[in-house]
Parts: sequence; structure tokens; C-alpha cells
Amino acid sequence: MGGAIGTVGTDLRPAAETEAWENGTDYIVTSADVMGLDPLIGRIGFTAGLLGILGMLVFVGAWRRHVEARFVRSSAAGVVTAGLIATAGASLLGYGWRGALANYLGPEAGLYDSEGLFVYYMLTDFGAYLPWFGALVAVLGMGWMAWVERSISRVMASVGLVVALFLLVLTVATGVPGLPGTLTPIWLAIAGIWLAVGRSRITEPEPPMRG
Repeated sequence: MGGAIGTVGTDLRPAAETEAWENGTDYIVTSADVMGLDPLIGRIGFTAGLLGILGMLVFVGAWRRHVEARFVRSSAAGVVTAGLIATAGASLLGYGWRGALANYLGPEAGLYDSEGLFVYYMLTDFGAYLPWFGALVAVLGMGWMAWVERSISRVMASVGLVVALFLLVLTVATGVPGLPGTLTPIWLAIAGIWLAVGRSRITEPEPPMRG
């Protein structure tokens, strides 16, 4: 959930742009708008994003220990690992830019003019959304494990496949690269809980080693 909060829940937008959206009109964001952004929202997004990355890396560690090491012939299990690591690594940049912008609007205000802050604002526009394509690929890998290798709950994986394929098609059709960051973090949180309390081959106790 940290990823969802850090990406969508604390999305930084100028008040004038938000008001224009609500009225169904277009608005051109300028560097002057950046000065009115709330640094607290940016700081919350930065912190939540870091917690999301921490949780993702812990999940990857457990996944490699309990799944990859056990299902060594599963290429899809490795794809899940690679996708999540890619998202975690790239997210450090996205959330880092958001945290930096919050600092330059708050405690370190005055170090950059509006033009300099506008650069950070543009980096945060999609910076926290772009990295989630890797996690989307991980969801597709889980789908393969469910339907081909039969090692994961098909119900859970099917929900993930619907979400992932919908976002993938929408991303290609619209050309908006950050769409995977809208729903993928929420699904990963649900999947983590499902794997923790549900039943599937990957969560079954390992057979005892023969002496």
C-alpha cells in the first residue's frame, strides 16, 4: 500500500490545474504554479514510497528463498523477481525526486527559483508512475505460474492478469507511460496478503529432506 499512497494518493498537482479538471477545462501549468504546491503532501508521498520499496524488496527476498529456490525450473518465477527489482530500483528515483521537491518547497525553500523547481515538478509528474511497468511484468509472470505451471492460485492470478492486460493495452493505445502505476501497486498489496493467508503450491511446506 505504500506504493499506492506514494504514487497516486499523494500526487502533486497545482490547485489551479485540479480546479480546471473539475470544471472540465484545460489548464497550462507554468513554473509559477509550482510555488503553491504543498510540501507536506510531497513528503508523505516520499516516505510512503520508500516504505513501499522496502516492502517490495522484503517480498523479493522471501520470493527468492521460498519460490525460486524451490521451483528452479520456473522461468516465470525469475521474471517476477526481475520485474519487482526493476520497479524497486527505478522507484528510488521517482520518489526521490518527489522528496527533493518537497524539501525545496519546505525546509530548503529559496535555494532554487521557480524555473528550477519546475524541473523537479516535471520529473515527479510521471516519476513515481513509470517504474511500475516492471511490477506489471511480474503480474504477468504470476499469471503464467498459475495457468501453465499451476503453482499459484488461479483466482488471484486471474484478477491480476485482467488488471495487467487492461493496463498494458491501455498504455499502448494511449501512449501514456505511467498507467501501470495507477492500479498495479494496489493489486500487489492484495496479492501479498493473498499469498500470506491463501493456499497454493508455493506456500505449501517444503517436503522434509531425506537423510
